[in-house]
Amino acid sequence: MHIIITDAWMARRQAIHLNGWKLIAAAVLSVLMLMLGAVATYHWVFLEGIRQGWPGFTSVGRIVHKDDTGDRDAYLRANIDAMARKLGEMQARLMQVESLGERVSGLAGLEPAKGRPPLPGSGGVLVANRSLTLEELSKEMDALDEHSDAGIDWLTAIESRLFDQRIQRSLVPTQKPVEGVRVGSPFGFRIDPITGQKALHTGLDFPADVGTPILAAAGGVVIAQEFHAGYGNLVEIDHGNDLVTRYAHTSRVFVKKGDIVKRGQKIAEVGSTGRSTGPHLHFEVWVAGVAQNPQKFLKAGEALAQHQPQTKSTSR
Repeated sequence: MHIIITDAWMARRQAIHLNGWKLIAAAVLSVLMLMLGAVATYHWVFLEGIRQGWPGFTSVGRIVHKDDTGDRDAYLRANIDAMARKLGEMQARLMQVESLGERVSGLAGLEPAKGRPPLPGSGGVLVANRSLTLEELSKEMDALDEHSDAGIDWLTAIESRLFDQRIQRSLVPTQKPVEGVRVGSPFGFRIDPITGQKALHTGLDFPADVGTPILAAAGGVVIAQEFHAGYGNLVEIDHGNDLVTRYAHTSRVFVKKGDIVKRGQKIAEVGSTGRSTGPHLHFEVWVAGVAQNPQKFLKAGEALAQHQPQTKSTSR
């Protein structure tokens, strides 16, 4: 391709020769210049006109950005609705937890009406379904958070009461001191096996082989571990509240004075030491210095065990 440029003032001509590659390069360069010019025009003229509120530009800007604004609004509405549904599920779960807490509070001896904040009632006929605004959703979430905090405090009080009750039960001698055997001589007056005369038997006898484990009937502190002429090898445990248990005629003792023992802990073994006609455990319960019938404590323990739910573990 030949291009001839004529200069009237200089009275001369100049010829430019363009081949295919030069034409392509010129075309590409022209397109790029047009694109850059359009972008510059959009940013510097159109957007500036919208920001400054020039006549005609505002209405055009609304038309251009109408679809984007609608998409954003739809996206926000969908998220708010999803959060509202999740909030409703959380409120339903909280009501289930509170219902369970009411039943547990009865076991703890607490009155639900006094032990926790009342759950606000709600209900009525559904007239219209209206989506929550962001402000309304925020208020509902704050209310749920406040109510859940109060519920946590209430459940903590129940836990504390149940823990106290568990501690008290652990200090009451309801554990059978020798398992798997029946009671021999009961508590009360009987014919003494050595003198043949009527005498008060201040405990229960558990006949068993020598070496049979003797278990602590409740948790407490060992206050005596000694040999007594009548009781033989003797162990006494203080459970607090003026309640003491005594284990006599043992062959071996595994605790000493001052030890802290747990309910069901092995403290000794059955023997026939002291004033005894054969291997057995003589078990006594004393309250405020007065001998009590240990059978009423053991029966209370059996009744409690029957009412406690038993958990079964399953293997896969």
